[in-house]
Amino acid sequence: MGKKVRLGIIGLGQQGSAYAKFIANGQVPNMEIGALVDEDPAKREEFVALYPGVLMFADHLSMMDSGSVDAVVTCVPHYLHPEIGMAALSRNLHALVEKPAGVYTKQVKELNAFAAARPELSFAIMFNQRNNPLYKRVKEIIDNGEIGEILRSNWIITTWWRPQGYYDSSAWRATWGGEGGGVLVNQAPHQLDLWQWICGVPKSVFAKVSYGFRRDIAVEDEVSAFADFGNGVTGVFVTATHDMIGTDRFEILGDAGKIVVEGSKAATVTRLSKKEREISASMDMEDVKVLFSGEGNLDQFLSTEVIEFDSVWGEQHAGVLQNFAANILDGTPLLAPGSDGINGVRLANAIHLSSWKGVEVPLDFDEDEYLALLNDRIRAEGKYPERS
Repeated sequence: MGKKVRLGIIGLGQQGSAYAKFIANGQVPNMEIGALVDEDPAKREEFVALYPGVLMFADHLSMMDSGSVDAVVTCVPHYLHPEIGMAALSRNLHALVEKPAGVYTKQVKELNAFAAARPELSFAIMFNQRNNPLYKRVKEIIDNGEIGEILRSNWIITTWWRPQGYYDSSAWRATWGGEGGGVLVNQAPHQLDLWQWICGVPKSVFAKVSYGFRRDIAVEDEVSAFADFGNGVTGVFVTATHDMIGTDRFEILGDAGKIVVEGSKAATVTRLSKKEREISASMDMEDVKVLFSGEGNLDQFLSTEVIEFDSVWGEQHAGVLQNFAANILDGTPLLAPGSDGINGVRLANAIHLSSWKGVEVPLDFDEDEYLALLNDRIRAEGKYPERS
């Protein structure tokens, strides 16, 4: 049997417990559980029973200094991801941070710089949707130029319905000081990442955001953002946590085709025989009359393909863990380098900032201004210390 990476799982909530299960079940063949960490004594007792013989710690630093792990994954509240990631890297441990990489760009930049100074260590982020074969194929189609240059993209992702009881379950949830935001930092980071991974990083954004719109919370539960990618290319991102019916529809229009992804399960890819403007230029008014009369048919210019993949629960997360271990063991390229984590955080920050100021905000916004306005909200809550 080949060498395995000993993983320290920090935080045994929903994600941490799932990762332990994937590894224990053999879904990550190049990894084993090195140690588990949780502050809660009851949780530690529960997991000692589930995984007898695995070392258990009450704090992450003791685990990191124990010599029992080669790498860690940070399944902790968002603000802690950079701090714990840097603590691991400083001890020559490889680091996999959960999404989002942090809450505000200044802390994520610090993490990225810290990791860049240690290139011999693997630094990754749990963007498991990049391991979704559907989105991998969509990106491949676009990168290959099969629908031409992107002109517009729209993503409505409102399948995040959360009742009030969800927000009331923990004091830190849906607070500026404890969680750092709402749907943009909790539910939608995967889509913010995929949108930019597939379509590119916007130049600026203008957003209308509602805070506590349909829930008794301080943070955002309704977002409509308009992005400018430059050269006339635009995008729209809509998300919410109060839509019980929910929609997940991602459209990418190119100058030679279109992709429509429904429910993150199936993509309809329509390719044009030529670029749209070439088809337009080839038609005279007689051709247009035929089309308008209903007698014409555009099918001669189109070909359509429907792409679907079976998705086994846990397969995408387990695949990221396996890829992270492979990067450590033999240098296999990372699916999601940790440095990419700043893109989604930057866009979420820009959306917040635009809504707070009521103006269009460039993606290279003033980070100190953002942090000052975030701290205003943390201070008003009166529950948590301000951030620096």
